[in-house]
Amino acid sequence: MAVILLSGGLDSALNLALAAREGKAATALTMRYGQRAEAPELTAAQALARHYGVRWRDVDMQWLGAVNPTSLTRGEQALPNLEIHELDKMELATPSMRAVWVANRNGVFLNIAAAFAEALGENEVMVGFNKEEAATFPDNSQSYIEAVNHALSFSTLNGVKVSSYTTQWDKSRILATAIEIGLPLNLVWSCYEAGPERCWKCESCRRSERALLAAGSAGKEWLGKMGRKV
Repeated sequence: MAVILLSGGLDSALNLALAAREGKAATALTMRYGQRAEAPELTAAQALARHYGVRWRDVDMQWLGAVNPTSLTRGEQALPNLEIHELDKMELATPSMRAVWVANRNGVFLNIAAAFAEALGENEVMVGFNKEEAATFPDNSQSYIEAVNHALSFSTLNGVKVSSYTTQWDKSRILATAIEIGLPLNLVWSCYEAGPERCWKCESCRRSERALLAAGSAGKEWLGKMGRKV
């Protein structure tokens, strides 16, 4: 059985859905670390957990945001905005990543999730990593998972391991799979801003928009439902 690290975004939501299909989704954890989109992320995560019938709890990590002066945790700082055609340009995507980087966020989250897993008698932590974002976010990569698992072999008595269905997938494949299996995209929140509507300007929104456009008519239909005119 697995603990799902669930932000409420597309990638973690799909990993929850796929784990639930295999009957191994036990508990979903959502971290509150002072992120701009905390309220809609918590709403999305709780709704997704309820939809898939798994236990859900939020974990107070406000100290992490308090010591990290980045645009992801500081509302007064402007978020970087990229156009869709700029997402794969490393000279633009790398500064965008640095602007929203929260120090060792995934390292902290994975260790907390592993502690929950061990304490609950579960042996796996599922995360929503993907190949597309790993190009600029090194803590989304398969190499990082392997390194964390090596450390967890020492720090957990039951050998908790981190895994992800989507580590080698790009956003288009993630989105296409989500539509194929009926993931309720209306419950997902993949925007850096707090709403009430998605901004469609931040990097997260742009990546979702590109994937939805690549999904053809079904993706465009979902864009319309999400308030994005195409």
